[in-house]
Amino acid sequence: MSITLPDFAEVPLASPLAHSPEDYDRIRKAVAYITRKAQHQPSLEDIAGHVGLSVSHFHHLFRRWAGITPKDFLAAVTLDRARDLLRDSASILDATYELGLSGPARLHDLFVTHEAMTPGAFKTGGAGLTISYGFHPSPFGTALVMVAPLGLAGVAFADPGEEAIALADMRKRWPNAELREDSMVTAPYAGRIFDPSRWQADRPLNVVMIGTDFEVRVWRTLLKIPMGRATTYGDIASHIGNPKASRAVGAAVGRNPLSFVVPCHRVIGRSGELTGYHWGLTRKQAMLGWEGGRVRSGTQAA
Repeated sequence: MSITLPDFAEVPLASPLAHSPEDYDRIRKAVAYITRKAQHQPSLEDIAGHVGLSVSHFHHLFRRWAGITPKDFLAAVTLDRARDLLRDSASILDATYELGLSGPARLHDLFVTHEAMTPGAFKTGGAGLTISYGFHPSPFGTALVMVAPLGLAGVAFADPGEEAIALADMRKRWPNAELREDSMVTAPYAGRIFDPSRWQADRPLNVVMIGTDFEVRVWRTLLKIPMGRATTYGDIASHIGNPKASRAVGAAVGRNPLSFVVPCHRVIGRSGELTGYHWGLTRKQAMLGWEGGRVRSGTQAA
């Protein structure tokens, strides 16, 4: 069942989107450095120096961005933390399916309600469909947000100067749709996506999934993974009734058009390795750490 979004006209963009454009670039560099040096447990002074900030400025920036200290984030991106994320993941998915619920601690942490486009619309490449798009600041760099008449249709990310590349990548998913740049339409969605205080159960975010039947089944399963946890490609394959389809699941995860909203970043390797991410492994690590900060501080949706 489709539930429409409320009238956004009176809702201002949230403060988390007011970060300066340089914030995520510095965080990205810090995350890459922390990950690369995790085995040696780099000091706060080392990390701050690497991104060209004073210790106090960097500590403040990082806490404001992630909700946790750089030291806690360091723990969140180690392999031990990744293996921690995997613990009980299969039983979480089992319980979700058996009970027909969104799962413990509200697994649909964005309170997403979704529907798939008709097979016909998918096969025609979105012919006759008009999609609005806009670029907006996010905790993970510039976000490309795409909105169709029925709801949110795409979320992608771009590093500085690569916005056209991100748009071209997403455009290939709907080659016959008409794309119109209209940030007035997409800005309210950006606000809903990236501000946890606006993840409200009684105001779900409506998303439109455009893909093959198999892909949509994989993406719906991704919505069952709770914030602060992770699962594997094999577990997802088992839960869609095709335990030998891990490789196909991996391909579907890579084609997820609703990055972050449909949390493909919460899928990691069986050994706990974080593996790749379409929008960059550093960004995946940043997302997991950002979410971990909210889980630890209790600021995720209740």
